[in-house]
Amino acid sequence: MTKQLYSFNPDYVVAPGETLLETIEAFGMSQSELAERTGLTAKHINGIIKGRAAITPRTALQFERVLGVPATFWNNLEANYREKLAELEEREQLESEVNWLKQLPLKVLLDRGWIKKGSDNAEQVKNALNFFGCATVDAWKEYWQKLFYSQEVVFRKSTAYESEVGAVAAWLRQGELQAHDIKCKPYNTSAFKQALKKIRLLTTQPPEIFVPQMIELCADAGVCVVFVPEIPKCRVNGATRWISPNKALIQLSLRYKTDDHLWFTFFHEAGHILLHGKKGYFLEGVNNDGDQEEEANKFAADFLMPPDKYTDLLEGNISRAKIVAFANELRIAPGIIVGRLQHDRYVKFSYFNDLKVRLKWSEDE
Repeated sequence: MTKQLYSFNPDYVVAPGETLLETIEAFGMSQSELAERTGLTAKHINGIIKGRAAITPRTALQFERVLGVPATFWNNLEANYREKLAELEEREQLESEVNWLKQLPLKVLLDRGWIKKGSDNAEQVKNALNFFGCATVDAWKEYWQKLFYSQEVVFRKSTAYESEVGAVAAWLRQGELQAHDIKCKPYNTSAFKQALKKIRLLTTQPPEIFVPQMIELCADAGVCVVFVPEIPKCRVNGATRWISPNKALIQLSLRYKTDDHLWFTFFHEAGHILLHGKKGYFLEGVNNDGDQEEEANKFAADFLMPPDKYTDLLEGNISRAKIVAFANELRIAPGIIVGRLQHDRYVKFSYFNDLKVRLKWSEDE
């Protein structure tokens, strides 16, 4: 024979008053007598038995003296009852909000292990709320949905497609969770500027070298750098925010999978940190318009390629050899230069793409 253990989780709750009634009946005691012996009213005793009134710590002590049953028993009985009652009420509420899950890229989040699989709809809603750090769906809407449509978040986002709120919220939340695990020194502007100079030289290195080094360099300056794979219908390249007064976050998605996009996005986000203060979140909305975006764009472009040097490059014909020599002179990846030339329409988007480095997540291999 084998012994099997079954989990018993009833969908009903028994009020402590029923146990109280059984106890006094075993003593041959009436409700009126219990009321007289405890000094409570018969109406109050009946309210406890019917589940309309709670057993307070003081009442539990009175029951202990009269019935000889420890006060801790009555207190625990009441606490367990209230907890179970709250669970059942919450479950009913969660079941009524199952349609909210349709706003999320749930299959992707389950496949990646970001959200746990629930045994039923109510548990699935609860697990999703746990991931987002929200107690209710209304709280999720108040925080994440309001955040998406407010002027509080800056994220470099594709202008070609409309992003979905649930996908963006999930991507931002995962970055937030990863950032909490990164130990950072208090933010220091001077240290961050020095870190950026060193990271600029890492653009020629492969991911296995530049990723850990840029994370460490930024953490020493008070900035978390996290890489979070893009979620379908999210279409976000990167995001910048302050998760505390002394800790900033740069989140990257590797959306376009080439080194020129990755590095420009990183230095763009770094520009927000250096130029736009500790306002918590910066919002660029559905496109990349606005003064702050232009300032961040200029910071990234000039930091990677000094304007005077870039002007020199544009003199005469632009060839592959000229781009490589220019990259060696600046000590940056040639793909960054190709991307800039293509963006500024000095060369066609089909030219020199072999100088760009294709990047991919390790799980794609």
